[in-house]
Amino acid sequence: MKFSRRNFLKLGGSLASIKSLNLIFPLNKASNSIKRSLKGSKVINTICCYCAVQCGFKAYVKNNKILHLEGDEEHPVSLGQSCPKGGSLKQLITSSNRVLKPLYRAAGADKWKEVEWDWILEKIAKKIKETRDKTFKIKNSQGNIVNRTEGIAHYGGGALDNEECYLLQKWLRSLGLVYIESQSRP
Repeated sequence: MKFSRRNFLKLGGSLASIKSLNLIFPLNKASNSIKRSLKGSKVINTICCYCAVQCGFKAYVKNNKILHLEGDEEHPVSLGQSCPKGGSLKQLITSSNRVLKPLYRAAGADKWKEVEWDWILEKIAKKIKETRDKTFKIKNSQGNIVNRTEGIAHYGGGALDNEECYLLQKWLRSLGLVYIESQSRP
């Protein structure tokens, strides 16, 4: 490789910018201060909840509060790396905008209100039963026995693991659902 004046300037500019960034953002000092604040915390291995890849994370917990999240280098899937969504995982847990109770908006209302879990689960169960009873078909137009409902559909997400998908499919099929789809299906 011929070392020209242009290559010299490129290399010199790159090295200078890296050095100046280190002066502005002293990375070693930042990581040391993070390490000091994590002393005495418990490390809990966990996975990201955003998609089916399930990248590995280490959660540093002290007094039941998450202090820091970082990629788990020993995780076989992600090897310590994460996508931008996974990088924001701590905000999902600690954000002041996080919804902690179910929200319900009555028909015709313009505002959501917080409700209790027992109340909303009962309401959902009643709506499922009402819709299933109203739309359940025992026979199709050719007279074949089908035992299904076409009034309810389910759309799942990629964050479910195999066992959860298995149980969910069993439950949905037992209700007679035909329209079952997932965003993670190839």
